[in-house]
Amino acid sequence: MKASAFLYPWDVVGDPEAPARTAALGVSQVTLAAAYHSTRALTPRHPHRRVVTAGHAAVLYPPGGRWADRALRPYPAGPWAPGDAYGEAAAALADTGLDVHTWVVLAHNSRLGAEHPDTSVVNAYGDRYPWAPCIAQPATRAYLVDLAAEAAVRPGARGTELESLGWYGLAHLHAHDKTAGVGLGDAGQYLMSLCFCPACGAGYTAQGLDPDALAAAVRAALEPVWHGAPSGGGWAGVGGLLGDTRADATRAWRDGTARTLQEAAVRAVRAAAPDGFRILLHADPESWHCGADAGVDPAHVLSVADGVVVPCTGGTGLLPPFAGHAREDTVVAANLTVVTGMGGRPAALAADAARARAQGATELRLYHAGLASDADLEAVREGLRGG
Repeated sequence: MKASAFLYPWDVVGDPEAPARTAALGVSQVTLAAAYHSTRALTPRHPHRRVVTAGHAAVLYPPGGRWADRALRPYPAGPWAPGDAYGEAAAALADTGLDVHTWVVLAHNSRLGAEHPDTSVVNAYGDRYPWAPCIAQPATRAYLVDLAAEAAVRPGARGTELESLGWYGLAHLHAHDKTAGVGLGDAGQYLMSLCFCPACGAGYTAQGLDPDALAAAVRAALEPVWHGAPSGGGWAGVGGLLGDTRADATRAWRDGTARTLQEAAVRAVRAAAPDGFRILLHADPESWHCGADAGVDPAHVLSVADGVVVPCTGGTGLLPPFAGHAREDTVVAANLTVVTGMGGRPAALAADAARARAQGATELRLYHAGLASDADLEAVREGLRGG
């Protein structure tokens, strides 16, 4: 299967050996970050540094003129990716014969939430999640759609992979995170991820719910969970906590909001892109799930985009719902972590790839060639040769 490795521009810029080293893995493509959230990352082979600290979510190229006079706009990167770091890295990788696709993180931006708190998801207790822009708000939606088009269609890119194009909620890899003391389960996570900003309040009202009464019901449903009661699992667990009627109404509002945003973003990227440009979404087949792999309806998303990137490090069980709706040219890419220290299994790559293929995967994504150790990269080379 065709394989693509994820990279950051700082993995390449300043390291003339990086493009050839990446090509030698046996991949034919690189998925290169063009817009990315804050992070702290190792660069184990870079000739001049070992740690990069990206202080805030940013575009890794100079933002264009479309953002003049707009309150919500992308932030340029700091010294971790100065100037057109994306463009410099992309050109070096392309010179080695690798196809370059953009990697664009959208509804995940803590600086946006800190500077514009009204854009954030607000839970039933009134707590704001600055890392999670509410995708129901018109100004936020317009910002995300324009960011998708600009960051995805960089010069020379042959496609894009759009991450976080949907609801983000409570779960978040945050610095010094201390939110695991109570086992919320996925049902409790859903309730803690429901938004109660004015836009979402209007959405619940349109579904026949009183927003204040819904917030009170969420708090009442969660009260036993805070004291150790199990929350139940799956969508049935959400209904068990909140009641099926309320749960289904919240899901109808949120599913419709995410679907129309995904449609608008893909439409905007297509309008800006050359012919043959491929658009994939990082996706989870349970539409009520939140996070970087946006919850989607598989049939709908594959009617809109050219394919999906599916998290498979914990197993390949999320692939079949997408494979069941795939066309002949649909991409169903299995995303496998190949960094041992991050829970990956690079030594089992050939076997994991075979399992993914059997479950409907057509391509592989390898997370992350810049973060992996030399031993992990050697295992990737062996695995791709064996797969």
